[in-house]
Amino acid sequence: MSGKAIFLDRDNTLIEDPGYINDPDQVRLLDGAAEAMVRLGALGYKLVIVSNQSAIARGIVTEKMLAKIHERLKRLLAEKDAHIDKIYYCPYHAEGVIDRYRRNSDMRKPEPGMLLTAAKEMDIDLDRSWMVGDSIRDVEAGRRAGCKTIMIDDPAHQTKLEPGSPKPDYRAVNMTEVVNIIKKHLRSPAGQFGNNDPAGQTDTAFATTLQPEQSQANPKEQTEQQHRDADGKTEELLKDILEQLRTIQRAQIFSDFSVTRLIAGTVQVVALFCLVISLWLLMSPAKQTNSILVALGFAVFLQLMSLTFYLMQGRKH
Repeated sequence: MSGKAIFLDRDNTLIEDPGYINDPDQVRLLDGAAEAMVRLGALGYKLVIVSNQSAIARGIVTEKMLAKIHERLKRLLAEKDAHIDKIYYCPYHAEGVIDRYRRNSDMRKPEPGMLLTAAKEMDIDLDRSWMVGDSIRDVEAGRRAGCKTIMIDDPAHQTKLEPGSPKPDYRAVNMTEVVNIIKKHLRSPAGQFGNNDPAGQTDTAFATTLQPEQSQANPKEQTEQQHRDADGKTEELLKDILEQLRTIQRAQIFSDFSVTRLIAGTVQVVALFCLVISLWLLMSPAKQTNSILVALGFAVFLQLMSLTFYLMQGRKH
């Protein structure tokens, strides 16, 4: 029986994307990516990277340097007990400056060539496999290959799907949520696990034909129709707002545990405790000025320390 695989985009899915990476030292794993790879591997999936690398055609990086970049990626994953079964990349681009790479290719996403090649070489059942990435190109490549698709969508820069563009089966805020989606899918009966992305539901087109008598509608009916239209638009707007809030909530739920954030929260609680003591001393009949000042000083110092930890946490991300 053929195996199953998780096809993964590289940049902004597993590693940070500073632009065109052209040096191994630029490789930085995204938070939780390695841990997610370990969990996906434990579910019996082969893990395969499929990445567009037009930087080669553009003369920004060589294939030799790209091999070193991928070696560093494998090493960083191995340090956290994660692995990649195989890496496929497409070096071609129609606007490349290197002659041998300047052409269109069915390996370049959104074409499904890399996934189809991997399926043939690695004996992968595409119907049981997933494509995970951060762009519409990844989604389209996965759908055309016959995989289920998950689009990683940063709540701060959520991708707006254009009319007619392929829709992912699911959306996730990071790789941690990707694992949870796939595990929930595996536990559910076939066809019973609903889509977590309202935008991914099947579109239905409605067409109406104006009959002669409808064109003679009286002003009252026209006003009522306008009110119904306005109510419909308001309801649609509220649904969009609710979905945004849910996305932000998922980002908070699946954000990785941070020791820095824990310390900052603990220090802030102690600062609040010092502030309460200073208020209690201030309200007591025998006001002890020195004690009040000491308690206030500690409260201010600890609050500043807490803010520093929070800023450090923000800089890490």
